[in-house]
Amino acid sequence: MNQINDSAVQQYGDLAIQHAAQELEKWPNPATSNYLIHIEHPEYTALCPRSGYPDFGTIILDYYPNQWVIELKAFKLYINSFRDKRISHEAAINQIVERFWTELQPQGLRLIGDFMRRGNIKTVITMVKGDLTFPPYQPSVL
Repeated sequence: MNQINDSAVQQYGDLAIQHAAQELEKWPNPATSNYLIHIEHPEYTALCPRSGYPDFGTIILDYYPNQWVIELKAFKLYINSFRDKRISHEAAINQIVERFWTELQPQGLRLIGDFMRRGNIKTVITMVKGDLTFPPYQPSVL
């Protein structure tokens, strides 16, 4: 049985993440009435820009769609594209919001980054765009 252990060879998952980072797959909204979409991705990782240590967290997307909805696998792969980036929590949340706001053009959007403690400090970053109301955030207990 031949196994490829060459680090220069990209795996299919790496290629899928690269593609998702370049182009978000979205679908036409199938409904005409207002509704809220709530998505949680509990496996966010990135690298601290100062130390290089890994950061972990949950990314929560709440949005009221307009013409488009994001395909769930595309959402997951896009969030996974941060895993090797040296980026602060604040910069990541702002970058994600701007991308979703521009590409999905929702009526309203809220993105929450609920990050794991580091140095015994808990960070939760929330960014909202649009004039719609969102329910209070309740962290999931896994």
